[in-house]
Amino acid sequence: MTIEPFRIQVSDDVLDDLRLRLERTRFVPPLGTSPWGGGMDPAVLRDLAAAWAAFDWRATENRLNAYEQFLADVRGHRIHFVRIPASGSADQRVPLLLLHGWPSAFTEYLPLGERLASPAAFGSDARIAFDVIIPSLPGFVFSELGDRPLTRWQIAEDLHELMTGVLGYDRYAAFGGDIGGGAATWLAVDHADRLIGIQLLNAPFPADDAPRGDEERAFLEGVDRYDRADGGYSEIMLTRPDTIAAALGDSPAGLLAWIVDKWHDWVDGELGSVVEADALLTIATRYWVTESIGTSFAQYFDYHANPPRPPIEAPLGVYLSREPVMDGFPRSLAERAADDLREFVVAPKGGHFAGLEHPDEAADAIRAFFGRLLG
Repeated sequence: MTIEPFRIQVSDDVLDDLRLRLERTRFVPPLGTSPWGGGMDPAVLRDLAAAWAAFDWRATENRLNAYEQFLADVRGHRIHFVRIPASGSADQRVPLLLLHGWPSAFTEYLPLGERLASPAAFGSDARIAFDVIIPSLPGFVFSELGDRPLTRWQIAEDLHELMTGVLGYDRYAAFGGDIGGGAATWLAVDHADRLIGIQLLNAPFPADDAPRGDEERAFLEGVDRYDRADGGYSEIMLTRPDTIAAALGDSPAGLLAWIVDKWHDWVDGELGSVVEADALLTIATRYWVTESIGTSFAQYFDYHANPPRPPIEAPLGVYLSREPVMDGFPRSLAERAADDLREFVVAPKGGHFAGLEHPDEAADAIRAFFGRLLG
């Protein structure tokens, strides 16, 4: 088992090729009759592509390299992670995993990680500081795929080995949503004795999610309606990932459209008002230069291999994101998914990417929940 420091170093040739491809983009007319009516708004895409062509990647690269980054051998493949060590004179220092989903990357959680590791610097309660670990999930940017189907359970096993076998933590906490949240639930099943607790942006479903009562039935019918309008992207990645990856891996504007379309749909509010363009361009650049958009689809293509999950055993808190598919999620579903549901609250603001959209509020919620668990 090895661990080594890591620095991001993108060659000039890769960046020059990216700019040239962006400058030669062939934009297509929309089929939708209103902005975003048929997917990515072409006007927004033109503006973002122009901004990407002018994007100062070197400044971003230098900023990212100011963080401690590592590559670790974990269960036969390399996992990339950022560590933001707890600072100050906190009474308690808590190891914490921050777990991203799709289409995202580790950079989503850097602002939140800073607030959790150095609370005094942000004017927050400094009694608890977190030793923050932000991994790139397998197949995303600098983390390699393993040789097994990429299920939430397999991701959880990688993460547990990283935290305990590589970094040597005895107990730790986890926060996340989407794929990362799904992996956290498996940590809380198979390694509950090593988990302080988990906190999820997306409330968990029980293995048997047949509706019980009118509230659950109405919610699940709403999820079905939303999926029919929004789920085309996932059906493609579930069934034909190599086909779409061939297009996105060759066209940066296409890649940008594929990513930004979902960010637009899943944030709480207008995308441009809650997420800076530079954050989106940083994530898009990460996918482009690592050629990892295709491997990020593995967790969709392998989704059939996910086994039914037993009830979550470790203490669970739900900090419910304000994204369309979570609207009205019944607490009763989460109660059936977990043996120890400690908290179920709707975030005051923040959607699928709440840790980036509103890092101050997310940091306060994380600090409060785990503070209660730790006494």
